[in-house]
Amino acid sequence: MELLHLKQLDIQNKKVFIRCDFNVPMDEFGNITDDRRIRSAIATINYCLDQDCAVILASHLGRPKGEVVEKYSLKPVARRLHQLLKKEVVMANDVVGEDALGKTADMQSGEVVLLENLRFEAGETKNDPEFAKKLADLAEVYVNDAFGVSHRAHASVEGITAYFDNDHKAAGFLLEKEINFFGKLVNNPVRPFAAIVGGSKVSGKLEALVNLLPKVDKILIGGGMAFTFLKQLGYDIGASLVEDELLEEAQRIMDKAAELGVKFYLPVDVIAADRFAEDAVSKIVTAQEIPNGWMGLDIGPATVRLYREALNDVQTILWNGPMGVYEMERFARGSSKIAHFVADSYATTVVGGGDTADLVQRVGVDEEMTFISTGGGASLELLEGKILPGVKPLIKEEA
Repeated sequence: MELLHLKQLDIQNKKVFIRCDFNVPMDEFGNITDDRRIRSAIATINYCLDQDCAVILASHLGRPKGEVVEKYSLKPVARRLHQLLKKEVVMANDVVGEDALGKTADMQSGEVVLLENLRFEAGETKNDPEFAKKLADLAEVYVNDAFGVSHRAHASVEGITAYFDNDHKAAGFLLEKEINFFGKLVNNPVRPFAAIVGGSKVSGKLEALVNLLPKVDKILIGGGMAFTFLKQLGYDIGASLVEDELLEEAQRIMDKAAELGVKFYLPVDVIAADRFAEDAVSKIVTAQEIPNGWMGLDIGPATVRLYREALNDVQTILWNGPMGVYEMERFARGSSKIAHFVADSYATTVVGGGDTADLVQRVGVDEEMTFISTGGGASLELLEGKILPGVKPLIKEEA
């Protein structure tokens, strides 16, 4: 799939609307705790500024559900952008209201305006054509650089593209990089290729697992989703998280892996706790003997060793989903050890955004990974073989 390239557009001296993904984590005082997504957009913004463009930036933050919620204001993002771009970033107090219209109407080349949180407007998540048209009217050129939200058919992502022809819309550098990287990873990986798939539920990763099976050589399962597979194998899993309605599907996935010759690894031991809490009583047990009323909250040391052995000879590793409840320090060891091993390996290592990106940053090995996606949900849908709603209108038509 070839996308409409930003560098092939004539954007000199034009007003450019860039949809970014500035949905960054903040602490209770409104300080940004991880600015990776903001830094990832800088290349596209600077390219447009170098072409003497006036740049309008737009993003959502959190889920204010169409209401103005002060804690979801993009003001902290404007301050960080000012530091990174080393130039003034004018903050609009609304999205398509009087203030935004006033500040974007007579923009000069080289000026940057950041609109307030797109989701303060109910029309954003509803993909309202009227709201999309108001956004489109602000600029002459549209650029989508928000990979992390391109799986959403929202007004600023999908609806807005209807108001720009192919000479006036394109993918930003980050979006293009993500799409190309995942395309190459899934369709032409260097082998052996292993996928580490974790997280809490099978249902969230089901289609990705089915789509990955014919493409990988090994799959290593961790996190809460492992217990649906272990229960299907007849193991005692205690009070561990399980999706009973997906037991047959779990069996089909294991059968398909065997049929395709894909090595399918499940935890052989777990850290079990008597309740879901940081101060719970915990112990190491085999995956077959989790006591009644206890729940598995992390992979155990034998599983860590097994997974290290399994990953020793691979050339490409895709990791999507933690191995346990990594937010609680007591149940983060399995994820942490796998993160260090993946970081130290000589394989091409790809982290599929979301919780896994947060995890490798917490562990301090983010700089060692080959590629960290900025979108968890979006990367998962790409792995499922889907074309993202925000990407579809930016695909170059075959001549």
